[in-house]
Amino acid sequence: MTIISLEGIHIHGDHGFHPEEQLMGNDFVLDVSVYVDTEAAAEEDDLGKTVNYETIYRFCEVEMRDTSDLIETLAQRIVDRIEGYFEQVKGVRLKLRKLNPPLGGRVEAAAVEINTGLFLLPLQLAIKLLEA
Repeated sequence: MTIISLEGIHIHGDHGFHPEEQLMGNDFVLDVSVYVDTEAAAEEDDLGKTVNYETIYRFCEVEMRDTSDLIETLAQRIVDRIEGYFEQVKGVRLKLRKLNPPLGGRVEAAAVEINTGLFLLPLQLAIKLLEA
């Protein structure tokens, strides 16, 4: 298995609970990683047998255009789109940061992280160890 990642995707979007956030927008940074078997793609040098990270970038761009009150909703839409399009993806990790959220103080970012599939295995193992 291989992890393919896009790190530091900077996109402006009109997301947030407060009306001024949806009017003026905020700057966001996304990190996206996917688990995928790239053995056949590597052997044959064939982009069609792996996950094209340009497509993942485009999915992020498209979903960022659809305004959401919650960054949790936005992050889940991106994950769902990736998993729905690439059948060979065995897990997604997405971290979405809203830079300088309007909280009345100095905060660098508010963030959510979603992990699915194989990215959940370390968490599941940790839970089992804690329960033992």
